[in-house]
Formats: sequence, structure tokens, C-alpha cells
Amino acid sequence: MSHFSLHDSQRRATVPFVPLDPEHIKIYYCGPTVYDLAHIGNLRAMLTADVLVRTLRHLYPRVTFVRNITDVDDKITARARDNNEDIATLTERTTHEFHADLAAMNVIPPDIEPRATHNIDEMQHLIARLVAQGHAYEADGHVLFSVESFPSYGALSGRNPEELVAGARVEVATYKKHPGDFVLWKPSSEDQPGWDSPWGRGRPGWHIECSAMSHRYLGESFDIHGGGSDLMFPHHENERAQSMCCFPGGKFANYWVHNAMLLVEGEKMSKSLGNFFTIRDVLKQAPAEALRLLLLSAHYRSTLNYTQAGLLEARKTLDRFYRALAAGPVPRTEAPEGVLKALSDDLNTPAAIAELHALASKALAGDRTAAGALKAGADMLGLLSEDPEKWFRGESSDEDTEIQALITLRLEAKKQRDFAKADALREQLQGMGIILEDTRDGTEWRRA
Repeated sequence: MSHFSLHDSQRRATVPFVPLDPEHIKIYYCGPTVYDLAHIGNLRAMLTADVLVRTLRHLYPRVTFVRNITDVDDKITARARDNNEDIATLTERTTHEFHADLAAMNVIPPDIEPRATHNIDEMQHLIARLVAQGHAYEADGHVLFSVESFPSYGALSGRNPEELVAGARVEVATYKKHPGDFVLWKPSSEDQPGWDSPWGRGRPGWHIECSAMSHRYLGESFDIHGGGSDLMFPHHENERAQSMCCFPGGKFANYWVHNAMLLVEGEKMSKSLGNFFTIRDVLKQAPAEALRLLLLSAHYRSTLNYTQAGLLEARKTLDRFYRALAAGPVPRTEAPEGVLKALSDDLNTPAAIAELHALASKALAGDRTAAGALKAGADMLGLLSEDPEKWFRGESSDEDTEIQALITLRLEAKKQRDFAKADALREQLQGMGIILEDTRDGTEWRRA
């Protein structure tokens, strides 16, 4: 078995991965808050999880991957009000769009996808335990977690509670014992979603949702918890505090995986700068695999700069890889050692992609075993899943019929030695973004 190492955010080091149970690896990832389309920053976390799960499934007999849906949140309530639609309609539609976008990106679905609204009882159970243990208190209709009751609060993000409060947008409220105390349960007005509870009609705080769902499906201790680095504080810090106080005998998450943020053309992505892209925005201009390759071309812990030039380059790289597959038969082989070694080193996707380039070179030079290894290695990264011919042609459409008709006219012109007309037709096709390759078997075409 390949030696697998992972960067653990809490230990601030890349360390060997030692599973709690080598027969069954358990992973929890924070999923979307479903009020809008997923953007390419969200996608980076989902792709990190996808490569992690694919790699671990290669190395271990069983992996359970849980990724939640947050479908109760004040942002959802506000958006539903703005849209003049009910909350359930909004969350159902947005969840469906999220699933469709991830399917287009060839992201493997989680084994379990719990929704916050289906786990309210579990949340109330955890809150009641925290109150009984003296880690939480009621105040002004709210239930709050007491950060001072947990001595290692701040260990994940590496700051003490005072620094955490100073560096974060903490909600100031007179009923808090400590400014860093956070809400576990809050009262709901008539026009807000709410559930009956021992503390009155209300709704959960965000952090307790993930603690409840991870506990219900993975238990008091599991192997890996992941998400974007923006979630480390306060979300993951607070999850860790609640869960470890609730179940003092458990570890909660044994390893923490956080991917770095994404820039767009060198700047932070924001709607005000006009550089904010949903997954759907990008898929209108490039194939899903090009976006996937671009996002995997940087190590998950390094800041990735998304650029139009990078997207074009990723597409050219995939053209090369698919040409290597199309050059002859592709035998089935095991994932190549070089790719496995790279991914086993803290998911080093750039090194894995470099291995694919080397295999493509061999395949293009006639080595069909290398072509098989290229296909198997790319599969570890969720790439090269298309049929090569389909890749080069793009999606079949009415335009295909027109292209085929123009190619036939050009062949007729060549037969009649009307080379001026043949050249004019080639130029017309080039103007449509079509590249022709004349072979002994006829004329092949692909999109530029």
C-alpha cells in the first residue's frame, strides 16, 4: 500500500495518515448553503474532497464520505423573501442545481448527504447535553456556547479567544457572558423558520448543524473533516469545541483538511469587481474537464489564480491527452505508480498532472501501454472520462450537420481540382472554429 500523508491544519504539518480503522475511513465535508448557484470558489473545496475520496478509495477497502446540505440559514430566509418564493421551493431548486453542476464536473456524489432540516432532533439533543454539562447557557431566548468552558478553544485556528474575537466579526450582544460565545439555538419570529424546543420555538445556529450531522452519521470520532480555509474560523473552530465538549471521550476529527482560496485574474473574486463566476458561467465558455484541470493544476493548499488564459491552456492540454488516447487501442491498466505516489503526498495534483504529461508523450510516440496508464492515472483525477472523438467534436448539434455538409462540398471541390473553392470552404470552417485534418481515410474534424 502506498504511504499516504496529509497536511493536518491543526498540527500545522504534513503528517502520515493513520486511520482510526484501516477497514473503514470516514470523511465529513461542509456542503453548500442552498440559496444560490455554486461558484468556482465553492467548486475548489468540492474538487479537493473528490480527489481525496478517489485516492483513499484506491488505498483502503471502504470509505464513507458525508457532505451536508445547509437548508436552514438566515441567508436562505432573506433570499426567499427577496425572490417572493417559499423557502422549500428555493432550497429544493438550488440543491438540484448544485447536484447538476457537480455531476457536470464529474464529482462523485457523497455516500450520505444529510440536510440540516432533517436533523433538528439531533441538534437539540446535542444542545441539551451541552447545557447539562455546563458548556452552554440560556440567555434572552437564546442558547449560547461558553468558549471559556473549553480550555483548548482556538487550537485549530491557532489563536486564543481574545485574538479570535478581535480578528472576527463577532456578533456583539448584551446577553453573552463572553464576546466570543456563539449561538446554538435562537428564537424565531412568525415569518422565520422555526421548530419547537425546550428553549421555545426557534432555529439552530450554523455550527451545531454540522456537529449534529457528523455525529449522527460518523460517530464521536472520524478520520477527516474538510472545507475551505475560510471555514476554519469560526465554523470549524466552533464545531470542534461543541463536539469535543459534548463527547469528551471522542476525537471528533482526527485530521483537518483546508483548501486555499481562489483569485480571479489576480484579484479576490467579488460581485462588485465583476469577476464573480458561477460554475455555470464557466461551462458556457469551456468544457467541464478544462475547468476541472485548471482547478487541479495548483496544489489545494496554494492560492489558485483562475484566468481565461489558464482555462484555454487547460483545454489545449486535454486536447493533447485525448490525442494520445485516440492514437490507437487503450489497454486497461492499474493506476500508474507515479500518479499514486504524487496523490499520496498530500494530494499533490500538479505532480500527478506532470506524470500524465510524461505518459501522454510516450503514448503519442506509439507506446499503447502508456496510453492505458494515462487513462487510469487521469481517472484518479476525474479526467479523460469522455470518448476522444466526442471530445474533439464537442456536443453533437444541428451545427454538426452543417459542418459535415461543408466538408463534403470541400471534398467534391478537391476531386474536381477546384482548389480555390476547397480553400475557401476550409477558411469558412476555420471561421466557425473547426480544424480539418486530411488523412488517408478521409477528412477528420475537431473544434479549435
